Order: sequence, then structure tokens, then C-alpha cells
Amino acid sequence: MNSFPAAATTQPLLEDDFSFYISFFQDDSAAPPASPPTSISDMPKGRRRREAGASASGDERRKKRKSIANLLTSIAAIDAQDESERRESDEDSRRELSLLEENHHRKAEVMLDYYSRLEDNFSALDDDADTLRSKRVRVAASAVAAAAAAASASVENDAGPATSAAGSGHQQRRLWVKDRSRAWWDQCNSPDFPEAEFRRAFRMGRATFDLICDELGSAVAKEDTMLRAAIPVRQRVAVCIWRLATGEPLRLVSKRFGLGISTCHKLVLEVCTAIKTLLMPKFVQWPDGAAAAEAKSHFEAASGIPNVIGSMYTTHIPIIAPKISVAAYFNRRHTERNQKTSYSITVQGVVNPDGVFTDVCIGWPGSMPDDKVLEQSALHQRAAAGMLKNTWIVGSSGYPLMDWVLVPYTHQNLTWTQHAFNEKIGEVQRIAREAFARLKGRWTCLQKRTEVKLQDLPVVIGACCVLHNICELRKEEMEPDLKYELVDDEMVPENSIRSVSASQARDNIAHNLLHHGLAGTAFF
Repeated sequence: MNSFPAAATTQPLLEDDFSFYISFFQDDSAAPPASPPTSISDMPKGRRRREAGASASGDERRKKRKSIANLLTSIAAIDAQDESERRESDEDSRRELSLLEENHHRKAEVMLDYYSRLEDNFSALDDDADTLRSKRVRVAASAVAAAAAAASASVENDAGPATSAAGSGHQQRRLWVKDRSRAWWDQCNSPDFPEAEFRRAFRMGRATFDLICDELGSAVAKEDTMLRAAIPVRQRVAVCIWRLATGEPLRLVSKRFGLGISTCHKLVLEVCTAIKTLLMPKFVQWPDGAAAAEAKSHFEAASGIPNVIGSMYTTHIPIIAPKISVAAYFNRRHTERNQKTSYSITVQGVVNPDGVFTDVCIGWPGSMPDDKVLEQSALHQRAAAGMLKNTWIVGSSGYPLMDWVLVPYTHQNLTWTQHAFNEKIGEVQRIAREAFARLKGRWTCLQKRTEVKLQDLPVVIGACCVLHNICELRKEEMEPDLKYELVDDEMVPENSIRSVSASQARDNIAHNLLHHGLAGTAFF
């Protein structure tokens, strides 16, 4: 049995302090034994035996308690010694940590001071270099002026004052530039250059090229300076169109036009930006009024489907693996088909019956399916605003059926009526596919990965779409060897029917096509 209060036992155990036990056992061992009778002989015999046994057991208990007390005392002493050593170790650790922090701060201050002085030295060197460079420019300009003055004086001495004045009026200060040959461009720019060769080189006739130069003249023209003559507008436009048409590396474009590589790259981006800014609102327009009625009439005459205003298609443009969001641009379907890792961006376009783009959406990552690209486009926003009521845009099986998007039947076991409808839908869809095939065939830069950065690609592709429209509107013929076979994988969306009324309207159109003799017979 426990002979001391619970509160007294709990506190020593929680604090790992054995002093209570030690004092308890010591007090117990030191307590005087019960007073025996005055004389053992006076006790009864049985009582004497009991008293002797009790005395022996009491001695044994006292010995055990004393040994336990000694043991607990030793444990307490050991714990006290460990605690003291631990405190000393903690003090040593704190002192070492303090020394390390002090050394670290001292080193950081020294390094910061070193870098500050080094930066000051570099700034001084840059100032000296700039000063030296400006001195060299001034010396070169002075030398050029002295040479011009000497030449003028020589001419004046030989041919008189009048000739000298005329000659000095044509003197021009120039910076030194690398001597590059412009013979190829001078030959193409000559009026005697054959029209067929010009068309083969720039994918358009000279008249169309001149039209583009006139439209962009105010935006891309530069003024001459005292040090060099500006690149003419025709040459600037020619560099851009040649690069888009052939997809040649910039180093080859540089050799053809006698310009620097960086200059050619800059010209391509500047002209593409001007085309997208100035010409896209003029040549890429959504049909309305008379244009919309004419488009519907042409599409109905070709397919028998009423109220079709455009044919829609989405293609992929290969790109170099981007540095960010690589997974988003990874084209799994192209990779599996070609057994080669492929990255791409998407181009969604709507064309009229002549294959001219009326709407384009450029730049979404290649991992997005066609229906997701459509949801992110301005065309979808236009439809959500109610601007496409009572009209159809024909798409492929990669798009969902909606109140304004008409797509073919994709389920199994189609009826004759549904087969006939799919055949007519295919005829309308073929217009968009052929337009995109001509786009990629005419502008070869869209067929392969280019050196253009990802953020600049929408501008370049948009310029290609505008130039395509200009060529289509002016009936520019393509060379047979430029024909391009378009290959794009289509995925049927999970929710392929998103409007019950659109599904009923499609069934009605299919019924009218078959029973009014407007369907073909290719499905038989």
C-alpha cells in the first residue's frame, strides 16, 4: 500500500527529482524501533520468537531501504552531473555560434565592400571606353571631312569653281559598313526581270507587290541620315516576303539582300507588325450585310445547306520547344504519328466561299483540342453576344454541334440521310482545308520550325494570313510545286452535341437534302 499522499508522489516523478524518496527512506531507516519490553525473559516464548523474527525482518527492510536510498542518491548525483555538463556544452555551442555569426557578418561586409569597389572600377572602365569610342567617332568624322575637303579642293583646282561646287553638294558622310553584294536584289528589282521569275520568288506578281509597298510605305519607311542611306521600302518589304515565302535561314536572306543578319530579322518583324496593324483590319473582315448574303448564297449553291456563312478549320504550326509551359505546347498526336517529338501552336480560321479568311485565332498551345480553342476565340464571344443568329459555320468532327456550328454526324451505323448530310458538309469543309493548304504552301515558313520567338509568332502568322487574303483576292496563281498536303489530327469532343435545337435543325437539313434531291450519291 502507498503510505504517502498522491500529490506528494506526483511532483517528484514529474520533475525527475529523487530527493523525496531519499529523505523518505533515510527517515524511515533512522526512525527508532518500537520500544521492546523491559525484559525478554518476561515475554512469553511465542512472543519472543515473533519479536525476534520481526526484528530480523525489520533489519532486512532497513538494509534494503538504505541500499535503495544510496542508489537513488547516486542516480541523482549522476543526473546533476549530466545536467551540469549539458549546460556547459550549451554554453560552448552558443559561444561557437556567436563566433561563427560574427565571422560571417565580417566576411559579408568584406565581400560587399569588394564588389562595390569592383563595380566602381567597371563603371570607370565603361566611362573610359565610351569616351574613347566617342573620340574615335569624332576623329573618323574629322578624317572623312578632311578627305572630302581635300577631294573638293582637288576637283576645284582641276575643273574650276563651278564643278567644285557641284561635286561638293553630293558628298555624304558615312559610317563604315561591311561591303555586301546586293546584286541579286538589284536584279529582281529591275523592270527587266521576268514576271514569272518574280512571281516564283515572292509568291505574287509585281503589281501585287507594288500594292503592298504602297500600303506599307508610310509605316516602314525610314529617313536617310548623315552617316548612311536608309533601306528603301521595296527592299524592306521584299526581305519580309522572301523570308515568309521560303522560310530560309536569316544568314541566307542576309546574303541575298546584302544586309546584316540582325537587320534582316528586325525588318521581318517590323514589316509583319505593319501588315498586321494596317492591313489586317482592311483585308480580314467578318462579312455583314451584302457580303454575308453573298457568302450564304455561294455556300448554298455548292452544298444545298442554307444560311452557311463560313467554313472553319484549325491547323497546327510547328515550333521549337519553348522554355516555359513545355507540356502545354506538346502535340501528342503529331508526336505519335511521326515518331518525333513535336511542339506547336494552333491557328483557327474561318473562310468565305473563295477561301479568303474572315476570322483568325492564332497562338493557343498545341495540346488544346479544336473545341477548346474555339471556346477561347473571339468568334465564340461574338456568337455568345448573339451576333451569329440564324447563321451556320461549318466545322469538322473536332468541333461540337452548337446553335451556330454545324458539324457532321460522328456516331456509328449512320443512315443514308446522315451519310448524305456528311457528304455535303465535307464539301463545305473542303473549302477551308484547301485554303489552309494554300496558306502553308504559299508561305513555307509555316511548314517548319522557325527562328522566330514564341511571342512574335502570332504577328508573323497573322501577316501570312493577310498576305494570303491579298493574293486570293487578286487571283494570284500558285506554282504546282508549292502544293502542300495538309495533315491535322481531329479529336471528337466528349460532349459533341451541346444544343438540342441544333441537333433537330441538323436532322431537318439532312432530311431536306436527301428528299429534295440535293444529296449526292458518293455514300452508296
